[in-house]
Amino acid sequence: MTESVSTAELEAYLDEALPAEAMAKIEKALRADSNLLERLAAVIGRNDIGIHSLGAIWRRARISCPSRDQLGSYLLGALADELAGYIRFHLETVGCRVCAANIADLQAQQAESPSEAQVRRKRYFQSSAGYLRSPEQ
Repeated sequence: MTESVSTAELEAYLDEALPAEAMAKIEKALRADSNLLERLAAVIGRNDIGIHSLGAIWRRARISCPSRDQLGSYLLGALADELAGYIRFHLETVGCRVCAANIADLQAQQAESPSEAQVRRKRYFQSSAGYLRSPEQ
């Protein structure tokens, strides 16, 4: 099993950037294979001292992820075909869990009734009362 898990997959595992099935497969392999666990420790050690691959930096900064505004426009069908196709690829083929969570959140907000949205906004305001300053301060 050790050889079938690449260093890139171990880095993605640490960043929780893999689909749930792949995360579970690696987790199971780590429990059963001490060599794989040593390789993971080496990856962690390299990260701790600041040695990062371009791919790891790219994944960690989520450079390929569309913005939340773009995801909202995607749900509304208001994007150019090329960008909409990229977002569909990013969600369905790449399987980005962060963007999928953003899409689910945006869909839940769209499904909200106006009164539910008003209650949510009121809760946000109440939870931040006293923390926000007026522009004069």
